[in-house]
Amino acid sequence: MRLIRNLTILVVAAAATACGTSTPGAPSDTAAPSSAGAATSATSAAASSSAAPGRPAGCAADFLSKLSVREKAAQLLMVGVTDAADARNAVQKYGVGGVFIGSWTDRSVFTGGALNRVASAGKVPAWVSVDEEGGRVSRVPGADLVSARELARTTSVEGARAEGKRIGALLKSKGISIDFAPDADVSSQPADSVIGDRAYSDDPAVVTKYSQAFAAGLRDGGVYPVYKHFPGHGSSSGDSHQGGVSVPPLNRLKQKDLIPFRSAVADDAGVMVGHLTVPGLTEPGLPTSLSPATMRLLRDGTGYGAKPFQGPIFTDDLSGMKAITDEYSVPRAVTASLEAGADVALWISTDQLGAALDAVVASVRAKRLPLERLDASVLRVARAKNVVTC
Repeated sequence: MRLIRNLTILVVAAAATACGTSTPGAPSDTAAPSSAGAATSATSAAASSSAAPGRPAGCAADFLSKLSVREKAAQLLMVGVTDAADARNAVQKYGVGGVFIGSWTDRSVFTGGALNRVASAGKVPAWVSVDEEGGRVSRVPGADLVSARELARTTSVEGARAEGKRIGALLKSKGISIDFAPDADVSSQPADSVIGDRAYSDDPAVVTKYSQAFAAGLRDGGVYPVYKHFPGHGSSSGDSHQGGVSVPPLNRLKQKDLIPFRSAVADDAGVMVGHLTVPGLTEPGLPTSLSPATMRLLRDGTGYGAKPFQGPIFTDDLSGMKAITDEYSVPRAVTASLEAGADVALWISTDQLGAALDAVVASVRAKRLPLERLDASVLRVARAKNVVTC
């Protein structure tokens, strides 16, 4: 069962909103027409039996039919916001699938139910996300969580799950539905380095146990966890905020850094892909967040001994890290990540939201991002939100 429980009421409202009809003969980037009246189980069964092989059917097809191409594209965007008004505008005007609360966001968003109102402002309930790892990566008042490394040093695995549950309940009470945690990187870097004490350990077995425990705790508390930074940032040459970053070759990552992700992909959670150059994996000039080979590795699993990953793939920030911005505009980075196989493109400002959305729609129309892939990503996001349950 998906664990974004705080969206349950919002899902009902969204379903009611989505039951309107569209004009027959509308162009391909508008919602398909729907029959008048409530759909019956017999109608759903008929739709399922007559659907083309490999195409969504039943409630999934019904959900997709209520969204235009532009609305679908917007569901794959998650943007950082400055305050509650900025967040509501992103959801109401552009229909984004999620907003991100950063260190720069006005702290009043955590009060008075502001974020719950943001989440319910669109046709489809929006995710409200945050980086709440503990230690030096903490955004929510009252979290008071030690770093991952300190947690593993001082607390049992069961205690880590309890701390995850406490943080999840706190985030949910503030209106947050997704946490970009736990960090599944394996690292022995100094504490204050780019990963450093954000990693539970330099032992992949310890990282696996503690990251899974913390993720389970977040779900216990009602928040959706996202493991990061695939395929492993713990042995990086630098900080992707400052420029391009390389890590050991893929064969070495398989022996250490990728081990925690083998377990993570079987979890009810998302995975965030970092901005890394990986010899033996990434294509020339492409960091992992824009790399089709990296997305295939994660999605298929066979290249590093994991099960196929069925959940949503998130990018790391596409606008505030020089590993990306030195080479790509935000609209191009967003479209490149989705074309590569990511499900959600994340960046930290609404300034270029309209241009980025236009670029994704243009990519779909040009078939660089095939409609079938767009639909598959929209459904992964919707299922993780518990908006679609089939």
